[in-house]
Amino acid sequence: MARIAVIGAGTGAMAAAARLAVAGEKVTVYERSASYGGSVGRHEHEGFVFDTGPGLLHLPAVQRDLFVKTGKESLERSVTLTQVDPASRHLFADGTAVSLPNASRAGVATALDDALGTGAGARWSDFMDRARDAWDRSRRPLLEEPLRADHQVLGRDPYPAVRQRRLLRGSRQAGTVAEIGAWELADTRLAALLDGYALSHGLDPRAAPASAALLPYMEQTFGSWYVMGGMRELARAVYERCVARRVTFVFGAEVVRVVEKDGRAAGVELADGEVAEADRVVLGIRPRPDLVPGQQAWGGGDVTVRSGSGAGAAGRFTVLLSLRGAREADAVHRTVVHGADGAAEQEAVFGGRVAAGPTVTVLRPDDPATRPDAEHEAVTLTATVAPQGPVDWRDAGVRQPFADVLVERAAAAVPGLRERILHTEVRTPAETEAETGAEGGAVPPPALAGADGAYLHPGNLTRLPGLYLAGGWSHPGGGLAHAGMSGTLVAGLVVEGDDFRGSR
Repeated sequence: MARIAVIGAGTGAMAAAARLAVAGEKVTVYERSASYGGSVGRHEHEGFVFDTGPGLLHLPAVQRDLFVKTGKESLERSVTLTQVDPASRHLFADGTAVSLPNASRAGVATALDDALGTGAGARWSDFMDRARDAWDRSRRPLLEEPLRADHQVLGRDPYPAVRQRRLLRGSRQAGTVAEIGAWELADTRLAALLDGYALSHGLDPRAAPASAALLPYMEQTFGSWYVMGGMRELARAVYERCVARRVTFVFGAEVVRVVEKDGRAAGVELADGEVAEADRVVLGIRPRPDLVPGQQAWGGGDVTVRSGSGAGAAGRFTVLLSLRGAREADAVHRTVVHGADGAAEQEAVFGGRVAAGPTVTVLRPDDPATRPDAEHEAVTLTATVAPQGPVDWRDAGVRQPFADVLVERAAAAVPGLRERILHTEVRTPAETEAETGAEGGAVPPPALAGADGAYLHPGNLTRLPGLYLAGGWSHPGGGLAHAGMSGTLVAGLVVEGDDFRGSR
């Protein structure tokens, strides 16, 4: 029985740990904080409960597979999943509003026609057909297989952009999210809808490759799901599955170095100087050069993708609101209040400044577990922002005015919002950095094909034998589903060896 040390207790790392334990490995997880879950956190205040990380689950098949492969109890027996319907409501700058049904392509088209005018639904549906083609072309190498040595194949964008011929000028094809919106969707509101998907994943629509079309495709095809009790319940279920499979957890144990011996990973060194020997090491946190001296490029073989990718870095600014008054019966779980000037917002976020009119996501779960009683409501406001560093989010003169802006904008989605506030909790990239150790409090974006591979993450197999990467900062990138896939890939590489060709 081999000994495997896992660094970090995020959901991707725990997914790898559970699968490896089932395969007969002796697994120990070292976590710098006092609890599991990584970015999937929870905040409680006087009976109000809030998610501090992801608020919804997409591609639940990834989690279902984890529970099927690691025990008798299914995902649905471990947590209570509910489909969110409508999946989202969108409020645009011109006052237009549209609610999009969950996992219904035809329903989305009808809703867009009704709200934005005849033809809007058809343009969005045509775009989604092209996104489906991109999904079919890239799904396996991008999501279900280890990053191959010839990963340059993923440098080509799989999105079949429409070739547009122009009088007296050369034809053009969309190569970015923003160009799809301007040239193919041809409606500022549809463009804002698409931009919002990219922005919510920490991607700059002006630079993100057209293959980011996979993000709305996955959500609208496979649906949006909420875990009753909050998304932290999913992290709890994964943790308990690990414990049931005899995975050992050591909390309050910060790993400062991967020990190398005879040219391969041989354990971990903790902040207190203790060295824990291991036959293999799984790095479930953001790769840093100081963790493995001399390790600059983190891919295996000829793969030289560097940590962080070309996607840049963005953080999350969150306002947690404890409200008096009952949630109205027709309230929508998720509302996106789009900014009036998307280009200016993107320039600010990815230029290291505070956006004046941010896009705000408002989450209002209909969940008794999140509130003290039916006469109160827990609401979460979120905006994508520049990370800690370019902006000093610890400065009260910066964070509080920005929190006020989010509340002001969210009032369009929550009747009487300001008058109902009992308590406000503000969380910024500074808190994310302190709690998770992620530099700048950055949130890892999902991997994307195209842009010559600039939006790929380091492969799960590294140049140092015996060292593997799992979690959102490794292939195939950030998000609950993607991180879960990384755990699957790492387990496959450890159990089946370097010849592992991907999940089935």
